[in-house]
Amino acid sequence: MRLAFLSDIHGNIHALSAVQRFLDEQKVESVFILGDLVGYGASPGPVIDLVQRAGWVTALGSSDARAAFDFAARGERGGVAEQTLAWTRTMLTDEQMEFLRRLPAGGRIMTKMGRVRYFHGSPHDPDSRIDLMADDRELQGVLENLGAKVVVCGGTHVPYFRKVDGGIFIDPGSVGLSLNHEPGADVALLEITNKDVSVKLHKVPYDVHAAAFDIVAWNLPPVIAEVIRSGHMAS
Repeated sequence: MRLAFLSDIHGNIHALSAVQRFLDEQKVESVFILGDLVGYGASPGPVIDLVQRAGWVTALGSSDARAAFDFAARGERGGVAEQTLAWTRTMLTDEQMEFLRRLPAGGRIMTKMGRVRYFHGSPHDPDSRIDLMADDRELQGVLENLGAKVVVCGGTHVPYFRKVDGGIFIDPGSVGLSLNHEPGADVALLEITNKDVSVKLHKVPYDVHAAAFDIVAWNLPPVIAEVIRSGHMAS
């Protein structure tokens, strides 16, 4: 079984289109998105449309919730995040907003080697986050509570995976706003057999200058354009 996991697309259609072409070459069986289709980037509507056309299974991200639900927007993040989300709400159609509202918090995949659980930040709340740097015993407890061999979660924008006794934790990174100091779109590919899981973290190149230009053209905060071009947040 060959699966792809994406996260944190953040309205970057240039990055997502490049990832779609990459995945076509990889011949994956299924694609799963851990949320945050929108926020920060200049093409939230086209991103939602592409995901719907492709039929990729998608979970609700924290930015998706804040864009789509009034109650989520009340706890203002402030700064760049809220500025771009306010703009995003004006750019989405009623149908696209309804698509976000219908997204589940996460899901599970049954495989021959055990259960895979995926979600944005934590199983029931996209705003919360599992600490993937916690000690082994704590992470083993997470696996036991979820009844899973593999946990895939996003939100950090930094690709990462870690093996502990009893299972694997994976953060695929970010398609549209990667923060691991290397520009490009992050993708995690899992090859699952009866006995093992192979994880490969890929960096897919795309036209970061076109994506950055879109930010400037829509008069969105220029810091976002710089993050897209550089792959990190300036200190």
